[in-house]
Formats: sequence, structure tokens, C-alpha cells
Amino acid sequence: MSEGRFEFLDGFPADVLAFEAKGTIGAEAYEKHLIPAVEKKIAAEGKVKLLYIIGEEFDGYTAKGAWDDTKLGLSHLGDFAAVALVSDVDWIRWGIQAFAPMIPGTVKLFHLSELEQAKAWICSSGKLEEDHSHDVAATHKLPTLEDRQPPLDE
Repeated sequence: MSEGRFEFLDGFPADVLAFEAKGTIGAEAYEKHLIPAVEKKIAAEGKVKLLYIIGEEFDGYTAKGAWDDTKLGLSHLGDFAAVALVSDVDWIRWGIQAFAPMIPGTVKLFHLSELEQAKAWICSSGKLEEDHSHDVAATHKLPTLEDRQPPLDE
């Protein structure tokens, strides 16, 4: 089990944050690296697109790392325009399928063998004629808070 880190990837459009989880991801990896990177990207670009790779060098999360992952996702729920998760880890794939209906942006799952397709998709996400063949099978998206506001009387 190696100390966890996020390796950030270059060569993507300004609104894409691409990274790979390696080792055992703990709180330090989130608090010192990923959270500041996400918040900096949001401040610069508004809504961002994430390419999150969980490959063969990923060993898991510590309890605190898993908690920080949850907090990051919930605190920036409306800030993600699209998320491409690339992984062959079953429990992570099931987890993203469970939470995808709460994410206002588009979420797509890719296997590690489909990494190049994931990169192409995240770069072109939001453009016309999207490929929906990898969409998470969510039958209902949760409405945003704005959808729950009563109409204004005019």
C-alpha cells in the first residue's frame, strides 16, 4: 500500500480538470492537492468538467479520504458540468451509478481500455451531438434547488 496522490494531467481545455488517483488516497491528497485544484478551476472557469481516472495503481481510500471525496462532491455538486470516470473497479463504478442522479451535469463511465474515448468525450462534452452510449443508467435526475422555488408573483 503506497501513500496516495492525485496526478494531474496536462493537455486539456481550460475547463477540464483531469487527474488520476494513485496509491491509497487519504485526507492529505484531497486537502492539499485536489480540493485546491478543483476550487481554483471553478474560480477561473465557472462550471468545470472532470476526468477522473482510477487505474491499476489505485489501492483504495482511507476513511478520511473517502469522507473528503464525499464532502468535495457535495459541496461542489452544481459546479461540475460533466464527469468522466475511468475505472474497472466495480465498487467505484456502482457508487458513481448510485450518485449520478444527484449530479446536475452529465456523468459517463468508461473502462480503463476506453481512456482515449473518455478524454475525447470530456473535451467535447457540452457540444452538439453527444455520444450517450456510456451514460449512467439513471432514470431520474434530482431537481436543482432553483426548480423547487415557488413562482414569483408578478
